[in-house]
Amino acid sequence: MNILELSEQEIVRRGSLDEMRRLGIDPYPAALYPVDAYTDGIKASFDDNAPQRDVCVAGRIMSRRIMGKASFIELQDAKGRIQVYISRDDLCPGEDKDLYNVVFKKLLDIGDFIGIKGFVFRTQMGEITVHAREITVLSKSLRPLPIVKVKDGVTYDAFDDPELRYRRRYVDLVVNEQVKDIFIKRTKVFNSMRDYFNSHGYMEVETPILQSIPGGAAARPFITHHNALDIPLYLRIADELYLKRLIVGGFEGVYEFSKNFRNEGMDRTHNPEFTCMEIYVAYKDYNWMMDFTERMLEKICLDVNGTTEVKVGDNVISFKAPFKRITMIDAIKEHTGIDITGMDEEQLRATASKLGIEVDETMGKGKLIDEIFGEKCEGTYIQPTFIIDYPIEMSPLTKRHRNNPELTERFELMVNGKELANAYSELNDPIDQYERFVEQMRLAEKGDDEAMIIDKDFIRALEYGMPPTSGMGIGMDRLVMLMTGQTTIQEVLLFPQMRPEKTQTRDKAEAYTALGIPEEWVAPLQKAGILTVAQLVGANPGKLFQDLCGINKKFKLELKNPGQDEIKAWISAAEQ
Repeated sequence: MNILELSEQEIVRRGSLDEMRRLGIDPYPAALYPVDAYTDGIKASFDDNAPQRDVCVAGRIMSRRIMGKASFIELQDAKGRIQVYISRDDLCPGEDKDLYNVVFKKLLDIGDFIGIKGFVFRTQMGEITVHAREITVLSKSLRPLPIVKVKDGVTYDAFDDPELRYRRRYVDLVVNEQVKDIFIKRTKVFNSMRDYFNSHGYMEVETPILQSIPGGAAARPFITHHNALDIPLYLRIADELYLKRLIVGGFEGVYEFSKNFRNEGMDRTHNPEFTCMEIYVAYKDYNWMMDFTERMLEKICLDVNGTTEVKVGDNVISFKAPFKRITMIDAIKEHTGIDITGMDEEQLRATASKLGIEVDETMGKGKLIDEIFGEKCEGTYIQPTFIIDYPIEMSPLTKRHRNNPELTERFELMVNGKELANAYSELNDPIDQYERFVEQMRLAEKGDDEAMIIDKDFIRALEYGMPPTSGMGIGMDRLVMLMTGQTTIQEVLLFPQMRPEKTQTRDKAEAYTALGIPEEWVAPLQKAGILTVAQLVGANPGKLFQDLCGINKKFKLELKNPGQDEIKAWISAAEQ
């Protein structure tokens, strides 16, 4: 890397790296380091009356206070932070004091990984501390961390810019301790749900991500190409149809935590790559699934938070079962005063327009009803609420309602104004399923690019017979948002989708040398802000001369400074 591309701190740290190696210290050792204790356990088990405990800990230096022959540092490991006391004479009992005076005091920096062997004690100020007997350099940090300071509960110089936090999540996790807690809870959510399913005897499975037909949901897929087979393939939008094939094959209950991909917009609750859980259980219906779901969510909330209530923004949400249940048609009537029962496509389009909802000719009955509910009802359901009995046009994979053939046995669980779960009494009539697919193709021909494609193999599977089945899907990222009190999906994804970083356009060296500029001065010119030859036009030769001479001296480039006349010639050449 060109030295001119580095900051002053980065240059100093690279110098410290070289000095460590000169002293015979490997700044990146390969050997196992025998960690046997963590910060939280040390603090939790400390007893003033117990015998002295020896420990071996490792982590990052997060702060330090150097005071002559003795110093304190704050060490951060995977479990938290702890103070470490370092005495020169304890660390260097012989005549050679370089490990303390040179390595520790001058060559180590905040952000470096070190190992400490010593014993635990309590300082006169009452703080549990590790007294170091040995220190080992484990990894030299070449970039400085943002220094976040907390005093009297107030945070200063916070690393809180979302663009930087999401793009450099590795830094975010180091300096913002509360962020790590979110992802620890995320794992607890998955573990709790998995335990719940396993305790009922259901089996976790895996299904294809690359699919020849994107099925199981109404969504726009990502398309790729398989070179060897010379065919287009789609990234999975849902795993529903494969899981139901397994029910046909004889499994009674299967579930999968799947990565799904939808080529759609991004906002506070949507990411093009997301995690979904889908479960299918034979011989059950959507009424059973509602009971099963509310008990599961109550358990998860208790496992993760120790209570059935969570605070999300200004709302306190209770996951205490049972949850409210209301039909979709009654929900629309409740919030608009309009009963859409029996309306045809044109009547629904007119109703939507009357309600101020934007519609177009590609929308069929299902999309129109979905828009009306989404605009006028969905956001009002803060406490967990099952919206049940959807019109048949909205649910091409759902069994017709046993009491009303115009409806389906489907529910969506709304929480905090958003859909969290979607479930059906699954359609297992292959003839009915084929007709629903054909209707979806009609919508596709009208221009609905989210309509489903006919999956003939799935129809064939149903023709072999699928038992009565209930299935459910849950957006795991949204569930984690709720369980951790977050309001944006990016906060619960370690690496959310982002645009590529913007880079400044720079001309190649050839563009400068063509103007008679020596190649060795290209990098200093760009360091001075002349990233393209066009930026030489109109430049002040006196200021540019001073800038280049300053860069040459500061970075010890040992170049022969150009004269002002020479710089004027460069500018003149650029202006021609």
